[in-house]
Amino acid sequence: MEPRLASESFIVMNELVLPNDTNTFGNLMGGRLMYWMDIAGSISAAKHCNAPCMTASVDNLSFKNPIKLGNLVHIEAKMSRAFTTSMEIHIKVWGEDMLHQYHYESNEAYFTFVALDPNGKPRAVPQLKPETEEEVRLYEGALRRRQLRLILGGKMKPADASELKALFVPEG
Repeated sequence: MEPRLASESFIVMNELVLPNDTNTFGNLMGGRLMYWMDIAGSISAAKHCNAPCMTASVDNLSFKNPIKLGNLVHIEAKMSRAFTTSMEIHIKVWGEDMLHQYHYESNEAYFTFVALDPNGKPRAVPQLKPETEEEVRLYEGALRRRQLRLILGGKMKPADASELKALFVPEG
């Protein structure tokens, strides 16, 4: 299987925040934004591996700025690293106030997806070939983020997290 470029998985999704998408403060509900981010991430992952994908995990989702009623939501998703059957997708979100004509950062997160075969079982995915400095930075950090996810999910013992240990334990 030939490695694929991160740029091949890049997608942009836009949504308009309508009254049904907001809470009582007129802000976009976090759950609605997560739903849209999940769709964007799934499309990006599917573009990378040419297969249906299922969400495996969502990293910390912290909001820097709320997105208001009537604003646009701009979501960008792109592969940051592929493992055996799973893929980490980096998702960035901005709000856009069209009336006052300005963009503002809302949040970013990492979503993990697993590629599925026709029987609904995990299948191998192509590796990722980063090109830009940012793609290389995200790629290099992905193994640490993956090990942290596996520890928090109870699927890895902290002592086995070699990439994380390297950050805290001096060689010797």
